[in-house]
Amino acid sequence: MSLEALYREVILDHYRSPRNKGRLEDPTVVVELKNPVCGDEIALYLKLDQGRVEAVRFEGRGCSISQASASMMTQAIRGKSLEEALELVERFKGMVRGELAVEEADLGDLEALHGVSKFPVRIKCAVLAWEALKKGLESDESRVTGEVE
Repeated sequence: MSLEALYREVILDHYRSPRNKGRLEDPTVVVELKNPVCGDEIALYLKLDQGRVEAVRFEGRGCSISQASASMMTQAIRGKSLEEALELVERFKGMVRGELAVEEADLGDLEALHGVSKFPVRIKCAVLAWEALKKGLESDESRVTGEVE
């Protein structure tokens, strides 16, 4: 099996069997974002405690890339400090935008989404959940809504 095929399987697995999907009880932050261009939507629920991501879940609908990316992100950030999570956001966005080589990004399973960089219209799909995360971590409010830019 080629690396591309393996990456495709990882993405499809997260799309078909998303991890951490569903509402989180007593979140400290809720972020709802929409991509008006393609219709992808996400509601991200975060429980932040003492500068760490204690719990994270999401609800959403959209293409396989947006939903798989959200599923993979929730696994990657649990237990991370806010600084580590924000740094992960920047590395991921750099990788899918083609600004950071996969080898430099050092993102583990998230590297399965690097192929998105070849399809500019799909980049917003891949980063929707990550934009929601960034807005949630940087917000002083408990509820944030908006559209991806």
